[in-house]
Amino acid sequence: MAITEALVAAFVIFVLRVIGVTLATLRVLLMTRGYKLPAASIGFFEVLVYVLAIGQVVQNLSNLWNLFGYCFGFSVGTLLGMWLEGRMALGFATVRVVSVERADAIANAIRKAGYGATEGWGHGAKGLIGTVKTVVRRKDVDEVCDLITQTDPNAFVTVEETRWVSRGYMRIARHER
Repeated sequence: MAITEALVAAFVIFVLRVIGVTLATLRVLLMTRGYKLPAASIGFFEVLVYVLAIGQVVQNLSNLWNLFGYCFGFSVGTLLGMWLEGRMALGFATVRVVSVERADAIANAIRKAGYGATEGWGHGAKGLIGTVKTVVRRKDVDEVCDLITQTDPNAFVTVEETRWVSRGYMRIARHER
């Protein structure tokens, strides 16, 4: 096999592996968020691409270029899958805020932007603190965190993935406005 043919074969394996692992990453992320049918559909194509790629590698195990293309494709596919999932930002997140002095202002800013907000009070190490909690679409997390930071740059903020949401006040999606 000429060097050109070997490199082309390795590149094809690399591309197949990038596609396959990207699909696998998206499938797993969709499964964990409860999107059963899309995850199953992606799984079909993931396995199809896997069989094509591994078939090429197994035909000639002594070809190091093929092995390298397979392994490198796995790494790149993982990164690409995570990047795509981040861009899709499916699902919801819970944003929790602790503020010593500005919890009311933070809750009002969140509400003014069209999101729901629940306020609470507690005792921290140095006395009374205010808390604010809101559940938003993952696509809106950055916007909400920016509102919080503008209102109280010293606020303590955590963001957690939310598996399921039922009822409550949710902002209308951007494309529906």
